[in-house]
Amino acid sequence: MPAVGEVKLNPGRADHPGEGYRSRFTHATEKATPGYYEVMLDDYGIKAQLTATQRVGVHKYTFPKGKNGHLILDLVHGIYNYDGKVLWTNLRVENDTLLTGYRITNGWARTNYTYFAISLSRPIKEYGYKDKEKVLYNGFWRRFNMERNFPEISGRKVVAYFHFDTAEESELEVKVALSAVSTEGAIKNLRAETGGKSFDELAEAARNDWNSELDHFEIAGTPDQKAMFYTSLYHTMINPSVYMDVDGAYRGLDHNIHQAKGFTNYTIFSLWDTYRAEHPFLNLIKPERNADMVQSMIKHEQQSVHGMLPVWSLMGNENWCMSGYHAVSVLADAIAKGVVTNTDEALKAMVSTSTVPYYEGVADYMKLGYVPLDKSGTAASSTLEYAYDDWTIYQTALKAGQTDVAEAYRKRALNYRNVYDTSIGFARPRYSDGTFKKEFDVLQTYGEGFIEGNSWNFSFHVPHDVLGMIDLMGGEKTFIKKLDELFTMHLPEKYYEHNEDITEECLVGGYVHGNEPSHHVPYLYAWTSQPWKTQYWVRHILNRMYRNDINGLGGNDDCGQMSAWYLFSVMGFYPVCPGTDQYVLGAPYLPSLKLKLPNGNTLEIKAPGVSDQKCYVQSLTLNGKPYDKMYVTHDTILKGGVWEFKMSSSPNKRRGLTNEAKPYSLTKGILNK
Repeated sequence: MPAVGEVKLNPGRADHPGEGYRSRFTHATEKATPGYYEVMLDDYGIKAQLTATQRVGVHKYTFPKGKNGHLILDLVHGIYNYDGKVLWTNLRVENDTLLTGYRITNGWARTNYTYFAISLSRPIKEYGYKDKEKVLYNGFWRRFNMERNFPEISGRKVVAYFHFDTAEESELEVKVALSAVSTEGAIKNLRAETGGKSFDELAEAARNDWNSELDHFEIAGTPDQKAMFYTSLYHTMINPSVYMDVDGAYRGLDHNIHQAKGFTNYTIFSLWDTYRAEHPFLNLIKPERNADMVQSMIKHEQQSVHGMLPVWSLMGNENWCMSGYHAVSVLADAIAKGVVTNTDEALKAMVSTSTVPYYEGVADYMKLGYVPLDKSGTAASSTLEYAYDDWTIYQTALKAGQTDVAEAYRKRALNYRNVYDTSIGFARPRYSDGTFKKEFDVLQTYGEGFIEGNSWNFSFHVPHDVLGMIDLMGGEKTFIKKLDELFTMHLPEKYYEHNEDITEECLVGGYVHGNEPSHHVPYLYAWTSQPWKTQYWVRHILNRMYRNDINGLGGNDDCGQMSAWYLFSVMGFYPVCPGTDQYVLGAPYLPSLKLKLPNGNTLEIKAPGVSDQKCYVQSLTLNGKPYDKMYVTHDTILKGGVWEFKMSSSPNKRRGLTNEAKPYSLTKGILNK
C-alpha cells in the first residue's frame, strides 16, 4: 500500500478509514481493461496503476509533488483475514532496490508457500517493521535492534514500511514476482519477464497478449452483447492458472520440488464446476492448454499419497471441496476429442481415483451400488455424480482396449438407477438397508441428500444415459412435463434461505442456473419430441442471467464455468455429456459469429434476424447441406466452414425427431437396455 504522511501499520476499519493505511477512492477515477487497472487514492493524492505478466505483478505509483512517500508491506493481511492464517513470514532487504521473502499460510490451501521478489525503481531511504505477535523464543537475535534498518525480518504478523525520496521524482515502479518454489525462483521470474522493461512497456505487452487471446472470436451484436461476450471469454482464461517458474520448477502435491518436462504445470482445479463446460471449452479453443492441465492432474495423482486425481486443488494442496471425482471427466473428454493421447496413463489414474474406499462413501458405493444416507449427507447426489464419472472411465477403457475394465465401469455407470424412486419419479437417498429416506421433500436444497441443490434439479443429472433417466422419471410425456414445470414453478424462499450457494437472483422458476449441477438441463429437451423448447429456455436464461451490469452475473462464475456455459450457448451448442465427442444443439444468440479454430480453420455461425422473438430454428445448413440432427460432433466443428440457421418466431416441431437425430445415450431406456 502506498501512502504519504504518518506511517500507519494497520488497515483500519472500512467505516473509519482514517484509522489506518487504507484510502478512500471513487469509481469515477477507476480505469480497467484486460491487463490494466488504475485508480486515484484520494486520501493520499496517489495515482495507482497496475499491470501484470504471467508471474509478476507490476505497480506504478505517482506520489503528489513535494511529498516523500512510503510503502506498507503487510504480510498479515489477506482476503480471508482471520487470525492464525499466517503461519510464518520472512523478509530480506537484499539491497536498497530488492526485497525477497516468503509467506506460509494455512487456509483452503492447507500449507501454501508463496515466495516473492520485489524490485523497486527507486532506492529505499530507510525501513522498519512491527511484528504484531510476540515471538516466544527470540534466541540471540535479541542483540540486534531488528525493528529498524535490519535486513532480516521474520515473524507471524509482520508489517513493514519503506521510505523513499519522491518529493522531486514522484514515480515509483514496483515489480512483485511470485514463486511457489523459492526466492531464487521468484528472482528468475522477475528477470525473465520484466527485466529492463518499464511499466508502460509491460502494460502494453499485457494489452497485446489479452487482445491476442480475445481475438479467437469476431461477433456481431449490440455493445452490451459484445461486452458480455468478451468479458465471458476473459473469465474463461483466468483459471486454471500457471503454477511453475520460468525454468519449469514447481511445488508438487507432496510439497517436494518437481520439474515439468514437456508440459506447463497448472493449478486451481475447481472441478465440480469446470468439468461441465470450462474444460470442454478449452478443448475446443485452447487444446494445447487443456492437454497441459490434464498432464498436471495426472502428476497430481502420481504425487498423491491417496493415489487420487484432484478434486478441488490449488497451490500444491488438495482441499477436497465438493463431491465426485470429476477430474476423470476432464481426462476422458480430452481423450475423446483427441486432445490427449496418453490413454493408458490416464486410465490408470482414473481407476485409482475411483477405488479409494475411504473417499466419501466409495466403499459402500462399490458394494451396494449407491452411497447410503447414513454414511454421507450428500448420498443421492454423490451416487449420481459417481455414476456419470464411472461412465467416463468406461469410455476411456474402451479406447484403451481394456474390455474387462470397460465392462466393470459400464455396470457402475448404471448405478444412478439405484437412487431413483420410481413411485415419485425423482432421485431419493437410500439407507444402508436399502430403504428410501421417508420424510423427503424434492424441493428442499439442504438436508435431503444433495449437495448445493435439490432433487428437482439433481434428478436430471444423468447426462450419460438420458433415455434411461427419462424412463425412470415416468416416460417422455412425464419427463417433458417435469422439465416445463422446473422452469416455470415458483420456488418459495424457505427452500433455499439457508443455502448460501442458491439465491433468488440465480433462479429461473425452480431451475438453479447460478449453481452448476443444472447447467445441462435446458438442453435435455433434445432427447424428446419437443427439442425446440431448448431454444426458448436457453435464450431466456442468457437474457436473465448474463447482463452487462455490476450485478449482471446470475451466480458465482466459479473459475470460468458460468462464462463457458454462456459462450457455448451463444454459439448455439453445449457439451451436455463431456466424454462424448458430441455437443447438443440449441440456437445461436447473435446474428453472426466467427471462431478461429486452433487448427487454422474458421467456423462462421450465421443466424440472420435472430432475436428474442425469432429464437426458434426453422432449419440449419452446414456448408450448404441441410442438417437435422440435434447434435454436432467435435470433428464437425473443427472442419470449420459456414453454418446457417434460419430463425423464426414459431418453432419447427418436425425437426430432430428421428432416433438418428438424437444425441448419445448409454442405453435406449430401462426397457431397451
